[in-house]
Amino acid sequence: MIDFKNGSLVKLKEVSNADGLTLVQDLLIEQEEVFASFKGMRDMVIFTNRRIIAVNVQGISGKKKDFSSLPYSKVQAFSLETAGTFDLDSEMELWFSGLGKVRFEFNSKFDVKGFSKFLGKYIL
Repeated sequence: MIDFKNGSLVKLKEVSNADGLTLVQDLLIEQEEVFASFKGMRDMVIFTNRRIIAVNVQGISGKKKDFSSLPYSKVQAFSLETAGTFDLDSEMELWFSGLGKVRFEFNSKFDVKGFSKFLGKYIL
């Protein structure tokens, strides 16, 4: 499992949903759809309409992968921080029941405010 307690995930860059779907297609349940996909150095984070799936790529070859499922039903609160003039990344923190705080950092091009509408729809 990704060590969520050890700071945030590396700055995430938005990638095509096809990339995310290819990686997690076998894990999705009926009527679950990929909404957004992000990639760090090797790891990925996929947001669906039901949960967040964090993919930790392991080993030298990258063939071994750890999939962590974080259901929206367990989110107790979330906060967003937009990019600024000198701080070019945006951040999102979610507090999960039983897990604690999970923090994601996105590159400055990502519309974190627009994304909060998506989160609100499924969390609130």
